Amino acid sequence: MELVDVSLINWSRAQFAMTAMYHWLFVPITLGLGVIMSIMETKYYRSGDEKWKKIAKFWMTLFGINFAIGVATGIILEFEFGTNWSNYSWFVGDIFGAPLAIEGIVAFFMEATFISVMFFGWNRVSKGFHLASTWLTVAGATISALWILVANAWMQYPAGMEFNPDTVRNEMASFWSVLFSPVAVNKFLHSVLSGWVLGGLFVTGISAWFLMKKRETEFAMKSMKIGALFGLVATVLLIITGDGSGYRVAQHQPMKLAAMEALYDGSNGVELIGVGILNPEKKAYDDGVEPVVMKIAFPKLLSYLGYRDLDAFVPGINDIIRGGYPKVDGTVALSFEEMKSKGQTAIGALDAYRKAKVAGDMDEAAVQRQTLETNYDFFGYGYLDKPEDLIPNVPLTFYSFRVMVMLGFYFLAFFVVILIFHKKDKIKHMKWLQWIAILSIPLGYIAGQLGWVVAEVGRQPWAIQDVLPVQAAVSNISANAVKLTFFIFLALFTILLIAEIGILLKQIKQGPRIEEKAK
Repeated sequence: MELVDVSLINWSRAQFAMTAMYHWLFVPITLGLGVIMSIMETKYYRSGDEKWKKIAKFWMTLFGINFAIGVATGIILEFEFGTNWSNYSWFVGDIFGAPLAIEGIVAFFMEATFISVMFFGWNRVSKGFHLASTWLTVAGATISALWILVANAWMQYPAGMEFNPDTVRNEMASFWSVLFSPVAVNKFLHSVLSGWVLGGLFVTGISAWFLMKKRETEFAMKSMKIGALFGLVATVLLIITGDGSGYRVAQHQPMKLAAMEALYDGSNGVELIGVGILNPEKKAYDDGVEPVVMKIAFPKLLSYLGYRDLDAFVPGINDIIRGGYPKVDGTVALSFEEMKSKGQTAIGALDAYRKAKVAGDMDEAAVQRQTLETNYDFFGYGYLDKPEDLIPNVPLTFYSFRVMVMLGFYFLAFFVVILIFHKKDKIKHMKWLQWIAILSIPLGYIAGQLGWVVAEVGRQPWAIQDVLPVQAAVSNISANAVKLTFFIFLALFTILLIAEIGILLKQIKQGPRIEEKAK
């Protein structure tokens, strides 16, 4: 295999990760805040109370600020597939491009059509049509997220495809298998719900700020009630889908699960580590050093969460590298060396097939094609050099997962406490709880980012699970060019973020009274 500049791979990954992380600052709040403002407008439509119109328009303004910048960062993110990951785009563009194209044709047009009515249609269209436009704008944003998450889920679990050796491309065999794969369905629900939780935190925290300043108390109390109740429901559903995510990871990405738990040697009835500290003396996967030095664990829970069996065998990093353990499909896992050998056989057969076709030797081409198809499931392993290449960053995955989960349960308790004191009408005078509500807003962003760290870092080295590692997916360009654009994008996105925060703060300080002008 031709060697690829390691710095090119690292800078390409860093640039894509940075763009995605900035993009995900704007998307989840848009998804969550969009539903909340739609609920508020629905209350205005049903009651005719102008106070609800004022409330809905205030949150709608904050929604619009996030929406605009989210679109800008998302467009750059999609372009990077072609600029930095052209081999990936060529190899699976027939499949990966479909959901992105549908997003652009359906979701963007839907959002662009109705968002203009939502912002400028007050008093120009009927109340019912305006309400429908608001809900359709949010639906468009959610549908847009659907197609992006379907594409990402396919990278985690490549279903519904067939490899065409004549074009050296993977082609879609079943659109519905791509759309409705269990990984795609769960990823969509879990990611959107995380945005809903953030929306609940955002509305609750901003409402608490108004209470602290003793401004717009009625507006703040009404908004806080809806935000906290919506956030509570979303958090409960998020925890349920989080369990589903863990189950899917165990079924399809056992190395990611092993990294999440710092599990090096598997066994039956494996515990789930609630809190733990990794051993800094652990230097290699096979050095025999205990990976976790201090922990609080729940007996057999990992086996149950991953396989719905308290005594199920959960493979660790060493097991996955050495092979020999029973897999969920009833087969025996191959070792890394065996999978690498089969992958190299598949790569060699592809080359031999194409040469035989050029030479007109159809019999030899048929033989090589059969060899390729037999070994294609391990195609990506042929690009890996050593067992360590198969192991993701364990500390980053391990700690990110734990902080994310702990924050999820914190949000559950937070919303319950807010609703209890809100119902007792005491929250207006509880400055400490108001401060907690305000400071909880950034925790929602952190939890969302950590979820993506677990999802993406945990599946390394794969651009497409088991099919294409990152070193085979990267574009053949200069590492210096990627480095330069990394810092250009970093500066651009940081300026956009600072500008967005400044505009948001200005709108929040002005408060909802500015919306009373439109009667």
